[in-house]
Amino acid sequence: MDTGNNTQTSEIFLLGFSEEPEPQLLIYGLFLSMYLITVFGNLLIILAVSSDSHLHTPMYIFLSNLSFVDICFISTTIPKMLWNIQMQSKVITYSGCITQMYFFTLFVGLDDFLLTMMAYDRFVAICHPLHYTIIMNPQLCGLLVLVSWTVSVLHSLLQILMVLQLSFCKDLEIPHFFCELRQMVQSACSDMFLNNIVMYFAVGLLGVGPLAGILYSYSKIVSSIHGLSSGQGKYKAFSTCASHLSVVSLFYCTCLGVYFSSAATKSSQSSATASVMYTVVTPMLNPFIYSLRNKDIKGALKRICGENTIKGPFFLG
Repeated sequence: MDTGNNTQTSEIFLLGFSEEPEPQLLIYGLFLSMYLITVFGNLLIILAVSSDSHLHTPMYIFLSNLSFVDICFISTTIPKMLWNIQMQSKVITYSGCITQMYFFTLFVGLDDFLLTMMAYDRFVAICHPLHYTIIMNPQLCGLLVLVSWTVSVLHSLLQILMVLQLSFCKDLEIPHFFCELRQMVQSACSDMFLNNIVMYFAVGLLGVGPLAGILYSYSKIVSSIHGLSSGQGKYKAFSTCASHLSVVSLFYCTCLGVYFSSAATKSSQSSATASVMYTVVTPMLNPFIYSLRNKDIKGALKRICGENTIKGPFFLG
């Protein structure tokens, strides 16, 4: 096969979860429901943080950014999948696939960085409470968010530029419900050694690095909590980071689960199914975790609902 040129296929086939037409309606209804719940839940978090001045703190600013990224994250894959099911098609254009890979890689990186910043915020709040307002000032928070966006954009751009150098067969089929970077590279007809090197280096630098930072922050947090003499003080300190710890565990456990399950089974179908956990389920559960376990968020949401209830009778009257 001649792979010397860079002729690209114009259409790519996303095989999805099942070749059978019967379960397509069930899949459509399930993913549409999860998508709407995710968007609505994360919009509520953003509204609560933006409307309540008590929540204009670094932790909740990072949380609102995480909710925005989660909405964008799930919106890069699910709407196209739902459209294909509705139109009874599995086709995505080459340019559409490249665009989807770019934004998917971008928002995964941002999720990773935001969770790391939230861990650092909890570390400063618990281990250095007297210097919290000095350390976590608005300038530092803005700089951390800006650096996260810059690094994620550059990393995603690098990965896409590497993919654009590859040649693909005319009938390219991806056994996934979206254009996943690793699946795309493995489907190339040309040499992908350099792409694999760049991918694994990026995973080590941008994946393991933030995870190491989170683990270090929580090791210091646990040490500080263990040093408290009051049982009530320990509970209060732990409760301030319980929601974040739950989200971190969910995100990284599902990501690692996808990696190890695909490596163990060697089944692309199993990998696609496992990917649902961190691409769909995790963004959907984040608002529930933060709203159910966080009194400040619940209070802000109750005040929003109370204001709307009061305004209603005035308007009707």
